[in-house]
Amino acid sequence: MRVNPGSNPPATALTEIYQPPADGYSPRGMDIDSNGVVWASLASGHLASFDRGKCKGPLNGPTATGKHCPEGWTLYPYPGPQFRGVTASGSAEASYYTWVDQFNTFGLGANVPISTGNGNDALLALVDGTFIVLRVPYPMGFYAKGMDVRIDDPNGGWRERGLWSTYGTRTPFHAEGGKGTTSKVVYFQLRPDPLAR
Repeated sequence: MRVNPGSNPPATALTEIYQPPADGYSPRGMDIDSNGVVWASLASGHLASFDRGKCKGPLNGPTATGKHCPEGWTLYPYPGPQFRGVTASGSAEASYYTWVDQFNTFGLGANVPISTGNGNDALLALVDGTFIVLRVPYPMGFYAKGMDVRIDDPNGGWRERGLWSTYGTRTPFHAEGGKGTTSKVVYFQLRPDPLAR
């Protein structure tokens, strides 16, 4: 939904509704990049982008039914297999949230969307149409719920910045370590090249 409050809300408020195309469904957590493009995790196993600027027809009124701007949507299937017997686009990945690094704080570029990759034990960053998988190899069972970045020293290079993510399934005892295992916070850092100091 997009709400324009108008000059005298709520009397002048106008809400536009946009629904993903047929292969995509059930938007979850989303964020917006600095160009106004919305990025959302979909339960269909896609990262979706929606650019209202690509819409060709009326954006409100009787013909604006929610399905009136398929040209504004792009669906990117998440990494990993699809459910057995399902032939539709997408994957079995069940991402809950997508965050956009508007200012290239992490180092993959400006306006890079990063999704929680719960079925991948990873964060999933979409860079130039390709997913980069930021996997947490140990302990197994990384189940991200959210993320954000922090810069400790703006002049300190890659070592003074990083991406923080929670590790918080509802059943942490199912993660590697078993009974007594608690939720965690994971800190990701990205070197500009493998030998950077």
